[in-house]
Amino acid sequence: MSDFRERYGEWALVAGASEGLGAAFAEQLAGRGMNVLLLARREELLAELAGRLTAEYGIDARWRVLDLSDPDPAARLEAACGDISPGLLVYNAALIPTGPFVEMTQDTLERIARVNVLGPLALTRALLDPMRSRGRGAVVLMSSMSGIQGWPRIAAYAATKAFNTTLGEALWYELGEEGIDVVVSCPAAVSTPAYFRNFGRRVPGMLTPETVARKTLDALGKGPRVVPGLFNRIGWQVMTRLLPRKPLIRAMGRTMKKVV
Repeated sequence: MSDFRERYGEWALVAGASEGLGAAFAEQLAGRGMNVLLLARREELLAELAGRLTAEYGIDARWRVLDLSDPDPAARLEAACGDISPGLLVYNAALIPTGPFVEMTQDTLERIARVNVLGPLALTRALLDPMRSRGRGAVVLMSSMSGIQGWPRIAAYAATKAFNTTLGEALWYELGEEGIDVVVSCPAAVSTPAYFRNFGRRVPGMLTPETVARKTLDALGKGPRVVPGLFNRIGWQVMTRLLPRKPLIRAMGRTMKKVV
């Protein structure tokens, strides 16, 4: 597993690392020999995770409190990194407010855009120059199957995930010749605390955070996009190639009315 450290360097940065999928990415990276810098808003969870990873894997795990909905995340990132120059970025942070679009305040919509769109833009751009200078690095952007088409009651969130998919696919091509691997991960439901807070129930094809993190990291260097889980890959093909868009959106809308 030391291959990751040789390919990308000593340090990985995980944005949105306090629990669930972000914590799973941090653990997977620690298990592959990388030191980790953990960024999120909740100090207690970050400190607990960093301590556990250091004790279990013998790596250096540091953490910084960082709210990616604040202005100018790139400037805050520089202060958070200090003497660390991450060779691998996992942007997992996301806001997922649920409910009808017209019931969301302008402030909520702007926070979604700052965390889900401006955040990955800023952090990726800020970390790319050192990666390019070294001729190696990796970027993992978390998208979602909800970015395939309009998704009622999480409309703004789904739109940001479509953005991240297209961004990551383009960067996969642009940066590949410079030795930087890029992959966009598009899971369906993941059994995270945030998922259950928002939706409250298990669904077919649901994967654990550990499975999604492992399969996503394993996909680095193999292509621009990964859909973890066979059930979900079949669903992706059905939704993108077989089902007409209009009835698909209506079906999703009826489903979301029952859970949100």
